[in-house]
Amino acid sequence: MLRPNRDFDDATFDRSAAAFDNPDHVAIVIHNYRWRLGLAEGESKYDDLEKRLAKGPDITVPTITLEGDANGAPHPDAGSYAKKFSSRYEHRTIKGGVGHNLPQEAPQAFAEAIVDVAES
Repeated sequence: MLRPNRDFDDATFDRSAAAFDNPDHVAIVIHNYRWRLGLAEGESKYDDLEKRLAKGPDITVPTITLEGDANGAPHPDAGSYAKKFSSRYEHRTIKGGVGHNLPQEAPQAFAEAIVDVAES
């Protein structure tokens, strides 16, 4: 399995680590996984929105999806959802040991995708 390039400086690590200094962090993370697996209820005020999103409506705006070549998180192949985009669509795999956090691990590629989709 490919491993993301996690060669961050101490300041970046310290800023990221501060997110764990929250007494609710573990409960929130565990609940999120349980919810995504259908083992826990979500926030009821979003039920209508969740039902609409579950239908998988077409995405009608120009879109570029990005995937790091070392993303270890489970995800579907880009080809399996490409037909959901009814406007210009492109998928980019960002190479070089890029993991799950593209804005931090591949900021240039991330910014290029934003500019490219905005110009389309």
